[in-house]
Amino acid sequence: MQRCVPACSGFVLAFLLAFLFQIFFFSPISPDLLQLPPTSSLPTNKRLQEVIKLGEGLLQGPEDVCVDREGLLYTAVRDGWIKRLHKNGSWENWKRIDSDALLGITISKEGGLVVCDAEMGLLKVTEDGVTVLASHINGSPIRFADEVIEDSDGNLYFSVASTKFGLHDWFLDVLEAKPHGQLLKYDPSLNETSILLDGLCFPNGVALSREEDFLVFCETWKFRCQKYWLKGKNKGKTEIFVENLPGGPDNINLASDGSFWIALLQFVPDKLEFLHSSISSKHLVASFPKLVKLVNGAYRKAKVVNLAADGSITRMFDDPNGRVMSFVTSAFEFEDHLYFGSLNANFIGKIPLKVAGYS
Repeated sequence: MQRCVPACSGFVLAFLLAFLFQIFFFSPISPDLLQLPPTSSLPTNKRLQEVIKLGEGLLQGPEDVCVDREGLLYTAVRDGWIKRLHKNGSWENWKRIDSDALLGITISKEGGLVVCDAEMGLLKVTEDGVTVLASHINGSPIRFADEVIEDSDGNLYFSVASTKFGLHDWFLDVLEAKPHGQLLKYDPSLNETSILLDGLCFPNGVALSREEDFLVFCETWKFRCQKYWLKGKNKGKTEIFVENLPGGPDNINLASDGSFWIALLQFVPDKLEFLHSSISSKHLVASFPKLVKLVNGAYRKAKVVNLAADGSITRMFDDPNGRVMSFVTSAFEFEDHLYFGSLNANFIGKIPLKVAGYS
């Protein structure tokens, strides 16, 4: 028995060393520490638990929402369908793309939609079919096209969330906490794509100001949004629009009054904040897919905020325990209502704005 103890101890030690070697030398990430924002002092509420559910059971992970000139609502879902909601309340399977990676969508002024596909790039979808507008930049494939907006001249501004990780591994980019993202511009008159900004921290939503003199883009795991000036003396420069948000900003949309609606991801679960300040913990989690999903708090709650022109939060909608909505990725305003997309729902949420408690 005494001889067995050293042998067993040696086996356990060898196993632990092999385990640590596997984690640290074959980890999919090369992480930095991530500084989290201060704890929010904003009072929470349960307004997202009051949503009207549109298309419940028909929509698988509707990430984004937009509405055309005729008032038809569009969304892209995980089975590759772009679906639209008619004014009579009926849903239509409009166009299908062979992909489970359809993300941001926007209406094109020339008709149809522009769609970000995290695997194929920037797409134009019309009644006649699907056209790839941009699949490469400087000879390299566009890996993770995320969100897009069109200006009055037809130029398209879109984000590439990460040049290292794809959609299905997006949380690894959060764990690694290194800037792999880009802000791109597609010029339809030249059929050219150019890089406006590089080295961004998971750039996500993109929105134009009402005067189109600047755009705002979200950097999710930096908990901030930046302005990129398109006109005037600051053209081509960036500045902080808002920082230390109470969640990672996902999609952003212009509101009717010139403010912005932003969906905030709650990807840091309570009591697991230490994970982002420990290199060893990051390696450990990243090496096991089940642990990655366990520590991703986006599936547990939801938050949407309205930001004034000065970056201050004026309104907020919460589901603090994810009872009705979680992983809300977009908030789109149309005719005095907010429409919410989510990668963890089978419906689009809808809330009236001009009622008691919301206006």
